[in-house]
Amino acid sequence: MNRFKEIYNSKLRTIEEAIQCIKSNFDIVVAQCASEPQGTMSKLHLIADKVENVRVFSVLTLKPYEFYMNPEMKGHFEPASWFHAPGSREALKKGIGTVTYVPNMLHRAATDRIHAHAPEVFIGTCTPMDKNGFVSLSLGITYEKDILEHAKFVILEVNPRLPRTFGDTHVHVSQVTYFVEHDQEVPTLPAPQPNETDLMIGKYISDLVEDGSTIQLGIGGIPNAAALALREKKDLGVHTEMMVDSMMELYELGVINNSKKTLKKGKFICTFAMGSRKLYDWLDENVAVDFERGCWVNNPYIVSQNSKMVSINTCLMVDFTGQVASESIGINQYSGTGGQSDTAQGAVAGFDGLGKSIIACYSTAKDGLVSTIVPTLPEGTAVTLHRSFVDYIVTENGIAKLRGKTVKERTLELINVASPNFREELLEKAKKMGYI
Repeated sequence: MNRFKEIYNSKLRTIEEAIQCIKSNFDIVVAQCASEPQGTMSKLHLIADKVENVRVFSVLTLKPYEFYMNPEMKGHFEPASWFHAPGSREALKKGIGTVTYVPNMLHRAATDRIHAHAPEVFIGTCTPMDKNGFVSLSLGITYEKDILEHAKFVILEVNPRLPRTFGDTHVHVSQVTYFVEHDQEVPTLPAPQPNETDLMIGKYISDLVEDGSTIQLGIGGIPNAAALALREKKDLGVHTEMMVDSMMELYELGVINNSKKTLKKGKFICTFAMGSRKLYDWLDENVAVDFERGCWVNNPYIVSQNSKMVSINTCLMVDFTGQVASESIGINQYSGTGGQSDTAQGAVAGFDGLGKSIIACYSTAKDGLVSTIVPTLPEGTAVTLHRSFVDYIVTENGIAKLRGKTVKERTLELINVASPNFREELLEKAKKMGYI
């Protein structure tokens, strides 16, 4: 028997056996999104009677697991989220347990957590072991590998349906405390179909993207619409935190070829991926895609080394001075900072002076009843992107160019892309505030 297989077999446990290493007051970090260890997370509640004050750190938790949705788990487990998802929002809304948010910049999520308190346990997912004793962390190493290297206990769910990806994804069996085998469908994320407003915004975004640009693009109606509008572009490259289906599709169309990049020419650079099964199959042993740690991919200094870097993100609202709110309304935390600030700062600091940061949003919310261009942000609202780093704001009504402009100029630019139904009211408020 291969000696690596012997090591693997010696570390193989059931989920129930593996989680016995978790003790009271431990911090657990679990892998995010498509890498989420769903088998283990669905059984954490089984040790509730043996532990107290166990904190579980996660990003975009995909399921309403019992360890945080069951009120009886309060005092035993405390979910801590870098980016809220429907489950954590629902728990907060219902007052179930104690869900808390972790303010962060994505590129520092791992290092800041280690600085605050190195976690005792990391739980993630991986591919089966290869002949040389390595597994691949597959679809995500945003913070996963950094945490894994600092945790006292490392539990990996082995899922044969995960793609084997390249870059910095590989971990040797000697670095793992326990393996648990859990064969399940890899979580997917259907690409939402852009609506008419999305398509209008996407066209404006496309107008700002030059041939040969390196892009960062997220997921959602607006980013998907932007991808559709980019189909006539040439020689695009990708340096992004999240790899999504639209990037694969643009590659297959010949729009993305990564040939003009100044950093890792010829390669897609990402830190995690989530999308369709087709995307996962395409990523499997695909040498054109490098997965790297979030502390590198999203470091604004690294982002700035890309030529014609274009960062494309969305938000909830923007105030007259250019402050961008993308994660909360008042004190109600809706999502998280994510990588928006990282990539926006990196783009505007581009070494060639040709980088662009684009923040897109609908001009109204709540079925047109409220404007997303506002005089001031509601009290308690988190500022996701500081106004000093804001470049372009795009709505279905046009493009506002804010970089380097005065408050008066910014106010007028933003009112010009606000909904026509609110422009008169916004102008009056701006005058009363002394902005124009």
